Amino acid sequence: QSKPGIAPDPGDNAGFRRLFHRRKLRAFDIVRDRVRLDGLVPPPPAKTTTAAADGLTVDDARKLLRVARLEMVKSKLRDTGRNWMPRSEFVRICGEVCSDPDEASRVARTLDESGTVIVLGDAVFLKPKQVVKAIGGLIPFPATDPNDPRKKELDSLEQRKALIDQKAIAQVRRELWGGLGYLVIQTAAFMRLTFWELSWDVMEPICFYVTSVYVMAGYAFFLRTSREPTFEGFFQSRFLAKQRKLMKAQKFDLDRYNELRKICYPFTDEEEVESPGISFSSSRPEFDGKVGKVC
Repeated sequence: QSKPGIAPDPGDNAGFRRLFHRRKLRAFDIVRDRVRLDGLVPPPPAKTTTAAADGLTVDDARKLLRVARLEMVKSKLRDTGRNWMPRSEFVRICGEVCSDPDEASRVARTLDESGTVIVLGDAVFLKPKQVVKAIGGLIPFPATDPNDPRKKELDSLEQRKALIDQKAIAQVRRELWGGLGYLVIQTAAFMRLTFWELSWDVMEPICFYVTSVYVMAGYAFFLRTSREPTFEGFFQSRFLAKQRKLMKAQKFDLDRYNELRKICYPFTDEEEVESPGISFSSSRPEFDGKVGKVC
């Protein structure tokens, strides 16, 4: 066999054939046309655009989705109308909004950490304010100094407000007695017209239209005051109107009064603060001494 770089012997046919094939492959230049895979560089990864056409990012969309889920769970908890429920039921309600069990657990943990609910053991309290109020009633907190000038100012304002509320109640009662007298006179007049002056055929449409006017008045009362068109709702509405009018006439500083109430009685329930201070537990509505903010 011929060595590389040395011309083969002319009599060596095998050597000539190898040299011929080598020169023929060199003419094709396979090495030059070969695709070098080791030299290829992968293209840089495309940057994922998180911004949408309106400027809302994916993170913002996820945040809005979490907020929407929290609000849906809060709405479901409010619709139950309960003060507390077992923890298993609480997690189940969270799972109704979230398809992923892990997401439901995160929503429940977020509600607990944010103070929307209070989880104690296997019980979930849906109204933390009631729990705080109950704890405040059990723990002896230091009372306000009786010599504090703010306490004396509050006592003075409470006395003035009690007189204003009593006057407002008296005025509303007079209106209610006047309304009762009007209904009695109207009924007697309709009876007189039905059985003596006219007939039922004439009075029937009149009574129908009068009743329709009363229904429309009750509907208008509800639209204006957002209260049920009942005797109690009418009493509350008229009391607040009279109370505001008397406070304005006597220059009663209601903002200062509510501020002192929060300072001297920090654990007063907000629902109690916003109530007008009228109790309907007995047959006669009386002022129960509760202080309230005029709506």
